[in-house]
Amino acid sequence: MAGLPPGIRLITLFTRDQWCRAFTFVLTFMLYASFHLSRKPISIVKGELHKHCNTPNVIEHKTYKEYAIQIQPVKRLFNESRCDWEPFDKSNYKQLLGALDYSFLCAYAVGMYLSGIIGERLPIRYYLTGGMFASGLFTAMFGFGYFYNIHSLWFYIMAQVANGLVQTTGWPSVVTCIGNWFGKGRRGLIMGLWNSHTSVGNILGSLIAGYWVSTCWGLSFVVPGITIASMGIVCFLFLIEHPKDVNCTSTSSNDPEMHCLLPDNERCTKPLNPNNGGCEGIENRKSAISFSGALRIPGVVEFSLCLLFAKLVSYTFLFWLPLYITNVEHLDAKKAGDLSTLFDVGGIFGGILAGIISDRLKKRATTCGMMLLIAAPTLYVFSAISKMGFEATIVMLLICGALVNGPYALITTAVSADLGTHKSLKGNARALSTVTAIIDGTGSVGAALGPLLAGLLSPSGWNNVFYMLMIADACALLFLLRLIRNELRCNLDHTLFKEH
Repeated sequence: MAGLPPGIRLITLFTRDQWCRAFTFVLTFMLYASFHLSRKPISIVKGELHKHCNTPNVIEHKTYKEYAIQIQPVKRLFNESRCDWEPFDKSNYKQLLGALDYSFLCAYAVGMYLSGIIGERLPIRYYLTGGMFASGLFTAMFGFGYFYNIHSLWFYIMAQVANGLVQTTGWPSVVTCIGNWFGKGRRGLIMGLWNSHTSVGNILGSLIAGYWVSTCWGLSFVVPGITIASMGIVCFLFLIEHPKDVNCTSTSSNDPEMHCLLPDNERCTKPLNPNNGGCEGIENRKSAISFSGALRIPGVVEFSLCLLFAKLVSYTFLFWLPLYITNVEHLDAKKAGDLSTLFDVGGIFGGILAGIISDRLKKRATTCGMMLLIAAPTLYVFSAISKMGFEATIVMLLICGALVNGPYALITTAVSADLGTHKSLKGNARALSTVTAIIDGTGSVGAALGPLLAGLLSPSGWNNVFYMLMIADACALLFLLRLIRNELRCNLDHTLFKEH
């Protein structure tokens, strides 16, 4: 009798639960990669909206009368280029482009706080599908401005605001889903790998947008819009919200809890819900947690404020790096966009490395703190070395990508999932969406401020932008100091206990 085919033997090596987890991992990875794929085009197209092709007119001063006739048109042509896209052809184009980023990110920050609360009260599959369809529409809407020759600044701002609001449906939904399926034992590594969807989406978005940016930049938005809407159909057809929906087992109930965020005398001494009289009162409560209740979970406030500054740095790179490379390396928009993907490649390795280290040390805050401490001086080195040559820029993009995105990735994934399933909640997994939204929503405030500040500071020199980013990294580290101290103290207490 012939043996089983190799493929079948491979399939039977894994249990049904393992296959379901792998499927959920891959599906949620692809879903959120499509969100970032649709966010990236704006940073690539900036170089095309204003191409630095202004050429001042040469005036022949034959008579004063001829000069008086010519002077008004000359002023207009000096500030408005014949090859840029109106209204971004003005001399204050950096502020106008920054306004696009600010519009999207402000809407995203405000919408995120609401999204987590709404998401807990609706089926994730329906909520995420609707958000992906709407996001596809508003992403493509920006590109329609090219095809319909629209030159109103408000049209582009409103497209960004609408897209920012609907994109908030993505993160709380996918983190809740992946948190339901994977426990805390190796959550740092698993979510470090999973969170590479951010960088993969950015890379694909850069390549897709860069393909059309110099010929038909409208397609740089329309194609990603169609992509995310198509993934919305996949989400509706295949997403499984919780293991119990397909009679699979959850690993979260048997995982050890993180217990070093606070000293023993501070753990669960305050009830998360005034109506429930303490930690025990939450055990049987299955309703969605309140906003204030989520804030009382140990570590939520500190990690939220840390993420505010960490995300400020990350999103400044996301929206302004291609333009910076264009100015410093003197490359066209497509080549600058392609080169900027190296920052995201470094981010993939940084997220995985942060997850591995935090799993081994069992210290999320300390891991973030170490990477933030190294990131600040590295940014200064990048600002200096990037002007020295193409090869140096490549190396520094990879290193900065790892150090900047490592803490950001760890906080938005493993830390959010840990806090959303904190032991003080006694198994109430419905808090996960709200906790995730609070942390990422606060981070999104920084994400809105970063590109705005970059737009204001860049006219005075790119060095000022990098100084701002270094200060932001230092502030992010500052908000983690108490948690780092408690983690190290907890480790010392365990060591002393073993010695005696």
